[in-house]
Amino acid sequence: MKLRLRLALALLALCTTVLAAVLAVAAAAWFDLDAAERATASALLQTRAVALLVVLLLVVAATAIAFAPVLRRLFGGPAKLAQEARILLDAHRAHRVPTSGDAELGAIARTLNALADQRDALAGDVQRQVRESQATLEEERNRLAALVSELAQGIVACNLDGRVLLYNNRARLLFAALAPGTPIGLGRSIYGVIEQPLIDHALGNVRLRLADGSQRALATFVTAGRSGQLMRVQMVPVPAAQGETAAAPSGGSAAAAPSGYVLLLENVTRSVEAESRRDQALHALTEGSRAALANLRAAVETLAAYPDMEPAQRERFVGVIAQEVQLMSARLDAHSARQADALKARWVLEDMRGADLLAAARQAIEARAGLTVHDDAVTTDLWVRADSFTLIRALAWLAARLHDEFGIRALRMRLTPAQRLTQLDLAWPVSAAPPEALQGWEHEPMPLGDAPGPLTLHDVAERHGTEVWFQRDEALTCCRLLLPPAEPEDLMSRDATVAPRPEYYDFALLERAREAHALDEQPLAELTYTVFDTETTGLDPTRDEIIQIGAVRIVNLRLLRGETFDQLVDPQRRLDAASTRVHGIGPDMLRGQPTIDEVLPAFHAFCADAVLVGHNAAFDMRFLQCKETATGVRFQQPLLDTLLLSEVLHPALDSHALEAIAERLGVRIEARHNALGDAIITAEVFLRMVRLLNDMGIRTLRQAREAAAKTRYARVQY
Repeated sequence: MKLRLRLALALLALCTTVLAAVLAVAAAAWFDLDAAERATASALLQTRAVALLVVLLLVVAATAIAFAPVLRRLFGGPAKLAQEARILLDAHRAHRVPTSGDAELGAIARTLNALADQRDALAGDVQRQVRESQATLEEERNRLAALVSELAQGIVACNLDGRVLLYNNRARLLFAALAPGTPIGLGRSIYGVIEQPLIDHALGNVRLRLADGSQRALATFVTAGRSGQLMRVQMVPVPAAQGETAAAPSGGSAAAAPSGYVLLLENVTRSVEAESRRDQALHALTEGSRAALANLRAAVETLAAYPDMEPAQRERFVGVIAQEVQLMSARLDAHSARQADALKARWVLEDMRGADLLAAARQAIEARAGLTVHDDAVTTDLWVRADSFTLIRALAWLAARLHDEFGIRALRMRLTPAQRLTQLDLAWPVSAAPPEALQGWEHEPMPLGDAPGPLTLHDVAERHGTEVWFQRDEALTCCRLLLPPAEPEDLMSRDATVAPRPEYYDFALLERAREAHALDEQPLAELTYTVFDTETTGLDPTRDEIIQIGAVRIVNLRLLRGETFDQLVDPQRRLDAASTRVHGIGPDMLRGQPTIDEVLPAFHAFCADAVLVGHNAAFDMRFLQCKETATGVRFQQPLLDTLLLSEVLHPALDSHALEAIAERLGVRIEARHNALGDAIITAEVFLRMVRLLNDMGIRTLRQAREAAAKTRYARVQY
């Protein structure tokens, strides 16, 4: 636009100069005439004024036509040279500036190409040295990548905002089973698969253990997905890099705050089902044995009733049988009790230090109900096995009820070892709320936010193999639960010195997220993009249909070729032969494919939390908008168009077609008129454009959108 304006102004100035020169010559000739000649000339001018004006305009037009190419070369040549040089410098290193044109500009172009050759030679030497020095490191990195990728256990690394930074193929398969239809990928939120309260609760337990100096600061929980699959998740914190301190949440210790966490995933659905079947078999065995023993006992009693045996022999025989029966009964009773306890507290319980449980419960109660909580000191060797997530939620709900209905402002918590279990008490003054006033509370559903939840206090107690009851204790009323203690062999010598974590790699991805700010103000280099393209039955969005959607993701300016969306769509109408010749998609390929009503919601989920990018994207977006009413899916993400951005970057160049842009930016074209192939080419082009835009001072999404809106192509409508 600036080039065309400068050219127009130059032509206007030239024509004005020529017109002024002609008028000046005419004025000089006029003043050189005597009176008679002026009278004759005046009469002539009056009769030939129109002809003279036409001649004057023709002179001006001839001047403009004659000098326009000269001015275009004068102004356009340097502009084209500058833009070609910018491509050579930033986007396409193998590109060379054309040397045709004026001799002076050709000389400059040859000089630029020579400098580029020298730069490439020096860069080649540097790259060769870097490759040689990093050969061993690259080999180790490939080994680690192969190991992580093929591990039988799922691994996912996240930052503290829950954004996925690393995952392996096993994790992708596990998440596909846990939450079908929810995509996993770099930069996506883990909360789409695992509920945020579970992650936050586990992270809170990890922080408590880190603050206490524990060297085994990890947390374990089990979650159920929408498909009914059970997933055991173990959270391991990732410490802040040496010399850095991760910011802690309000009220927390900065030293105890990790910079992220790693989730180790295991599908336990089959193992739980197998253990359940085994438990049922053992239960049937014990019950069957019990019946057999009862029959045996009856036989012994019958035998004892016969007087035919010698008294001493009969007494000795009966005593032996009775003793064996009693021993077998005792063994079966003990085994049945152990199996019942294991069935009640199978996978939902985790080992937890008693002090950590009280600290987490106190924090939850004070945050939810605003109460003051006092807890008695607990010895460091007291460990319990508990479902801490539901247990702490139950204690917080109970405290809130006591505050709301009885005005209680202070509570006391204590955890004391009993004979075989550990006793957890939540106590308050007996005069404030006596036990009889709390009858029925244990069977009331505990709400989740504003909605009633599925669990009750009785359910929480049952999960721990005990009951909940309210009773007086000295001057206090308390709610009491009995928790199973952690077995000593399960503690794995927690107080023993643990060898330091081996140092293999420093993951630079595990940085804390920056403060959230408006998407428009975020740098282009830090955004997540979904680059997409469509193939259609024709060019009219109001009548034609989408037959293919392809897309690929960009995260941190990395093209993720493994995270793609590629789906054919049944248009439910006849396909024209002309359109088939363009994209190569025939009716046989579309038969049996899902319809647009099924595809668009899946594509919308794939695009979540991303900026959309396309080439001539207004065309594709118009097709998507025409389906909003039918599908209920609206694409409201920000949009960038490489067609408009090319006009922003290279207004002096002639073509802004995708093939032309790819050629000058050094992008190899592999597959055209295929939705996924075009999307990948567009993504490669866009990545090179980001660097060029940065050199122009266009660094944020808002700046890119505003610059694109000023181009001539932005006014095209479909």
